[in-house]
Amino acid sequence: MTSDPIWLFDGQCVLCSSGVRYTLRHEKTSQIRFVAIQSNEGRTLADRHGIDPDDPATFLFIENGRALEKSDAVIAIARHLNGPARFGRLLRFIPRPLRDAAYTVIARNRYRIFGKTETCMVPHPDQRDRFVL
Repeated sequence: MTSDPIWLFDGQCVLCSSGVRYTLRHEKTSQIRFVAIQSNEGRTLADRHGIDPDDPATFLFIENGRALEKSDAVIAIARHLNGPARFGRLLRFIPRPLRDAAYTVIARNRYRIFGKTETCMVPHPDQRDRFVL
């Protein structure tokens, strides 16, 4: 693995995969590496950080040796983005218990609301080097 930021995401979640595609289009610099939780590396990272890879309740954003989850991860990713999602940084002004509660409601219902695919997203060939498979 590199020292670049790592986004551990649920590759079967339509919302999560859409977030990855958005990030690929709007990232300030092409730094973030993406790891699907369903991959061998993803399962290892999830286990290491106490996340059930078969039923993930959150994603991770690992940066500068720190693993962030839930709303803290959303805020950290927003710092890397241009476009409307960059305003996600403003979430830091909302108390963590409130923003994490909202995150948890969305995370628990993400498959029902946004859908689930049977296979992980396949990166475009010119972006494949950004994904740890």
